[in-house]
Amino acid sequence: MKRIITVTVLNQSGVLNRVTGLLMKRQFNIESITVGHSEQPQISKMTFVVHVEDKQKLEQLLKQLQKQVDVLKVNDITEKQIVVRELALVKVLSPPTLRAEINSIVEPFRAATIDTGKNVVTFQVTGSPEKIDAFIDLLKPYGIKDLTRTGVTAFVRETQIVNSPQLSILH
Repeated sequence: MKRIITVTVLNQSGVLNRVTGLLMKRQFNIESITVGHSEQPQISKMTFVVHVEDKQKLEQLLKQLQKQVDVLKVNDITEKQIVVRELALVKVLSPPTLRAEINSIVEPFRAATIDTGKNVVTFQVTGSPEKIDAFIDLLKPYGIKDLTRTGVTAFVRETQIVNSPQLSILH
């Protein structure tokens, strides 16, 4: 099962290496990683997507991450109400005769054209990983010349919905 784990850390040299080293040592495959500054310049946030089948192994990982020097907070946010985004740049073979057709496919995804050449167009698309996958799948028949993805970044929504047998309560 894919898990989305956020780690809040002090923005210091070597922190990323120590955290990813721990994941590597425990044989977790990192499917996606993003790291960036937070609202406080001395603090960074990391978002990992890892595949974990064993709940006990996951709990052990979370505890070991929390013990790391410079780690302030660790959360598995997979089962919470979250905002998840990814960005992809996709360079597609697009001769002038097919541009209108390709643009009609791209439009519903709200992708932006960020570069145009004689026979190639580069699109930027943001959204959930599933949206990015669907976008790429639709463009594959035209010929994807190059592709890069940022990886997932995510955080917990302010309002969480709690399901009860009788009603849902916003809090």
